[in-house]
Amino acid sequence: MTNKKPKLAVWKFASCDGCQLSLLDCEDELLAVADAVDIAYFPEGSSRMREGPYDLSLVEGSITTEHDRKRILEVRANSRVLITIGACATAGGIQALRNYADVKEFARAVYASPEFIETLDKSSPIKDVVRVDFELRGCPINKSQLLEVISAFLNHRKAAIFSHSVCIECKMRGNPCIMVTRGEFCAGGVTNAGCNALCPTYDRACFGCYGPNETANTTALAHRLTELGASPIDIQRLFHTFNAAAEPFASAGIKYAR
Repeated sequence: MTNKKPKLAVWKFASCDGCQLSLLDCEDELLAVADAVDIAYFPEGSSRMREGPYDLSLVEGSITTEHDRKRILEVRANSRVLITIGACATAGGIQALRNYADVKEFARAVYASPEFIETLDKSSPIKDVVRVDFELRGCPINKSQLLEVISAFLNHRKAAIFSHSVCIECKMRGNPCIMVTRGEFCAGGVTNAGCNALCPTYDRACFGCYGPNETANTTALAHRLTELGASPIDIQRLFHTFNAAAEPFASAGIKYAR
């Protein structure tokens, strides 16, 4: 008698679908994933949808409506392991900028009939509502890291996902420091690694899409940016982007809001 493959489900909440597309972008590697797991529920990639319970659920997107709050409770109840993928699921996403503004005012400005819009005042990461077993950061996530997380799950081990800063990745790639050599506002020193220093490698400063690393010193970075001529709004915008609800980016952005 052969062992059954673990059942995999991929869920979408408030998001752009980019992290799910990262899984589809695995191409040849996806065949190996499909051979190792039973992809039971993945509307982005297949019309076949099988009921749970599921051994592994990958969740993209943040919680922005009461309906989604109830739905994630159901997902958690039907998942043995739940892993959040991407900035929306791990930190509220770009839509978490609403957390620092008047949502009703936004609705009036955007929609012809705002009275029909039902939404929460805040965009919340999944961990604020249910227990999460692992968080994979990025906007979008790194497909190699995603494959590593799935492999770790299948082999009952800890995923080898690093928590150092993007600055380390720049050093490993031999990139000159953009903030030191060109005086540009760069978030690499407080941002978690995972992108392989993509933006600095192509002469663009890091803007923090992988969220804060474990030892992110936002105060020191803000001080240095001020020395380089950054205004309070420049600093706020650097911290309040894709991971606006993630600490310490959240509090740092509020501190410099004007």
